[in-house]
Amino acid sequence: MRMSFFCSIFAAMFRVRTVIVFLVWVFCLASCTPRAVREAQEVVAQADSLRAEGMIYGIDAGDSLALAQAYETLGRTSRYLLPITNRQSQITNTYAHSCYHYGRLLREKDDPVGAMECFINATHSRTRDYHILGRVYSNMGDLCHQASEFALSYKMFEHSADMFMKNGDSLFHNYCLNSMAFEQALLGNYDQVSAILCSIESNSNDSYLIAKINETKAESYLRKHQYDSAIYYARTLCTASNQGATGMLICAQAYSYKGEKDSATYYANMVLQHSDLLEDANNALYILTNDDSKKDIQTVRQIASTRADIQKILEVQQGKLSQAVQLLELNLNRKMNLNWLYAIIATVIAISLLISIYYFRQKHKHTLLAQKVQDLTRNYIDFQTSKIANIEHICEMFNITNINKEWNWKDYSMMCEIVDSRFYMLATKLQQKQVLNEQEIRLCILVLLNLTRSQIADVLPYSLNGIGKFKYRVAQKLGTNGKNLRKYIIDTAIDEPI
Repeated sequence: MRMSFFCSIFAAMFRVRTVIVFLVWVFCLASCTPRAVREAQEVVAQADSLRAEGMIYGIDAGDSLALAQAYETLGRTSRYLLPITNRQSQITNTYAHSCYHYGRLLREKDDPVGAMECFINATHSRTRDYHILGRVYSNMGDLCHQASEFALSYKMFEHSADMFMKNGDSLFHNYCLNSMAFEQALLGNYDQVSAILCSIESNSNDSYLIAKINETKAESYLRKHQYDSAIYYARTLCTASNQGATGMLICAQAYSYKGEKDSATYYANMVLQHSDLLEDANNALYILTNDDSKKDIQTVRQIASTRADIQKILEVQQGKLSQAVQLLELNLNRKMNLNWLYAIIATVIAISLLISIYYFRQKHKHTLLAQKVQDLTRNYIDFQTSKIANIEHICEMFNITNINKEWNWKDYSMMCEIVDSRFYMLATKLQQKQVLNEQEIRLCILVLLNLTRSQIADVLPYSLNGIGKFKYRVAQKLGTNGKNLRKYIIDTAIDEPI
């Protein structure tokens, strides 16, 4: 029995010695950089430079075969490396970059399955370059969106937002939040859309981000069948060079749903002129096929035939995208299989160290979550406060003598448009309650402008003695009282349910 005890000790010592020798071999292997790895790193560095200039390596410049070779070389080299030393971290990060660049190239080459495989490999590269991981998850979200997997797309954009937040990229983080809001709009979760947009809208100074926010609002209103609001935000996109076609398509769809066929076909033709996307062309041709009554039957048949050809191409693309999504789902659902290298390393790490790492990681995640919740709450409060301050400023600057000239008071429709533009769609919101008539909505506007009873009586016109009863009746319809009517109107103006 004593001999067996000593034999077990000797076997354990031998295993530990083997582990030490192996780790020394790994460090020695990682310390030298073969020529092929150096060349691969140079290719990836060129791809990074082109990306900074808004170009894609292998499309705008560079050799696609060289990028493919760099991706394979770095993948083989980094497979069994841990980002422990600076050199190992550099190789791991470069491999993640190669996955991203080659994935973008394959997307341009209409190979979403290959692209998704590259992006998945990037997420398993063990890199701590959170910026490139943010871009990787964003591309994965785009592929899921194109495959109409909106819930999975939201999840990928959420990962992307977390990566950019870890990297301190507030602008890219806000882009991802907007993408998350867009996916929620497509899923019909409009309260979530409102909550997400409120967290970024007050801090959005970037013109492209503002355009994307308006796109999300337009799409959300379109799906809620609030077509006037959808058109309002879509028109802000029509003048943007990179969002014009999107705004035109939403306008075309909204007018089509409203039954205003001339406007629908006008914007549909504009989409065909300004967009190269097959999906946009498919939607525009559908409107032209069904809403353009001025075309003869032969022209309509030709349009329908063109749309059928486009749909065949889209079906092929959807098949590829579905395979890419299945690849991602398999990766997300696969069980964790630690290979022998991780098993060996796990045996030499002290349990106390593992507990400490776990504790600090959980504490860090909790801090990030608490900070995120705090930022969302503070941004929402600041945004609502700024809205109220803006409303009060407009009311203070109001001059009753200019009400007909500056507010088009006599033209109810024009007056409502002016009120909407200055008071956050207030007139439209009051109309949507469907409990007030034209005269009562006018009273609400005058109450918001903080006019006295005599001034209100002069503007409406209305008898001075009847103004109090009139306000009481309107307040009752809105579920409040005359004393709190102005506060209720302000709350209605700043509230923006999407």
